[in-house]
Amino acid sequence: MSDAVTICECFARDGLQHEPEPVPTATKIALLNSFARTGFRRIEATSYSHPARVPGFSDASEVLAGIDRRPGVAFKATCPNPRAVERALADLEAGHGAEELSLLVSATEAHTERNLRTTRAGQWERVTEMVKLADGRFRLVGVVSVAFGCPFEGKVDPGRVAEDVARFADLGASLVTLGDTTGVATPGSVRALYTRLSHEHPDLALVAHLHNTRGTGIANAVAALDAGCRHFDSAMGGVGGHPAKIGYGAGLTGNVCTEDLASLFAAMGVETGLDLDRLAAASAACEEALGRPLHSMVARAGFASA
Repeated sequence: MSDAVTICECFARDGLQHEPEPVPTATKIALLNSFARTGFRRIEATSYSHPARVPGFSDASEVLAGIDRRPGVAFKATCPNPRAVERALADLEAGHGAEELSLLVSATEAHTERNLRTTRAGQWERVTEMVKLADGRFRLVGVVSVAFGCPFEGKVDPGRVAEDVARFADLGASLVTLGDTTGVATPGSVRALYTRLSHEHPDLALVAHLHNTRGTGIANAVAALDAGCRHFDSAMGGVGGHPAKIGYGAGLTGNVCTEDLASLFAAMGVETGLDLDRLAAASAACEEALGRPLHSMVARAGFASA
C-alpha cells in the first residue's frame, strides 16, 4: 500500500452547514480557489440541499459557476434527493457542473428521519433514482452517515454498514464514505470496519469521514490509515457537523482539522500533495471568513517537520 493519501477539503460544505449565518458567495469562491492552489485534488464545494431548509447553500450554482477549474481537481456537491441531481445536471449543462456528487444514506432509521425526512427504504429508492438520473455523467460518492454509532439509536451493527457499502458498490459508486457523524468511533472500531470492508471490496475506494466530537478524530484517522484507507475527509479549523437548523449531537461536533491531519501525515512521511505554506494561508483565510479562531492545534503551533 502506497504511503500517499488524498484529503478532500470539506470546509465549504460540511464545515459551513453548521454556521448560523451564511458566508458570502464571493468569500466561498475565494476560499475554494485557495484550496485548489494548496494542492487538494478533491474539494467539497457545496450542497444542493433545499434552499429553505439549508439557506447557506442557496447559492450552490453561483459558487460552482465562479470557481476556477484546474486539471486534476474535482469539485463535489452533495445531493440528498433526485431534485438535487436535476439541479446538478442543469449546472453541468450550463458548463459549470460539479465533477462529483455525494449521495447520502444513514445507517439508522432515526437518523434518516431526522436528516433526510424519509425511511431507510425510501432513501435507498431515492438513491437508486439519483444514480439513474446522473447517468454516468459524474463520479458518484456514496456516503453512509452514523456508520459507527447514532445519537438516537446508539450502537450500529457493522453488518448493516457493510450491506450499505455493498449496495453503493453495486450501483456504481467510485468511492464510499463512512461517516463517524457524532464522533463516537474508536481506533479499534475504525480499524475493524475498514479492514473488513477492504477485504470485501478490494477495488473500492473507501473514505474516512471522521468527526472530532470526543477528541479521537486524529487517532481514528491513523487507525483507518493502518487498515489501508487512503482517502480522508476533513475541514479547515475542524468546523462543521449537522446543519444549523437540524440539531443532534452535543459538544464540538466538527470534522477532523485538515491542518492537524495534514501536519501529522507529513511528519509520518505520508504524502498528501499539499503545500503546507499555502495550507497555512488557507487556514488563516477560513478563520477570517468566519470571524473567529477555529479549532486547529497546528494553526496555533505551526506545522511539524517530518
